[in-house]
Amino acid sequence: MADLLVRGIEEDLVRALKERAGMNGRSAEAEHRAILASVLQRPRRKSFVQVIAGMPDVGVDADFERADVDEIADRVFD
Repeated sequence: MADLLVRGIEEDLVRALKERAGMNGRSAEAEHRAILASVLQRPRRKSFVQVIAGMPDVGVDADFERADVDEIADRVFD
């Protein structure tokens, strides 16, 4: 395993890290490792293009054409 040294951390962040570590029953060092792992090892978010490309084919374009509001206004709640 590699070592990581982080310098110049604000005192309030160190205090918050120690408090969080105490709540989780770990040392500050173990909490630091857990935070880094939870943020850096989670799956990457998909881009908008990937989300759109993954959408299933649900019909043809005509299924989504705008209806003439005057024609359907009388039967909206039928």
